Amino acid sequence: MSVKILYFASLREAFGTSNETLALPPEINTVGALRDWLIGQGRTALGTAKNLRCAVNQDMAALDTGIKDGDEIAFFPPVTGG
Repeated sequence: MSVKILYFASLREAFGTSNETLALPPEINTVGALRDWLIGQGRTALGTAKNLRCAVNQDMAALDTGIKDGDEIAFFPPVTGG
């Protein structure tokens, strides 16, 4: 399965990229499993970001939301502006 992952705000800065397309192992089938797998791949900021938000195909998603081939998954911490 291949998915596109988008990173926003401080995550984009921490990883040095705003997006990447990855081939995932077959057991990665939820947003939470993807997050945990990415943390194991060195994306540790995903584990330390408070109130991390996620979206699948531009719809807000919970960690138990399923993912499938071709999905776009976004991770973003809450941000404030002024």
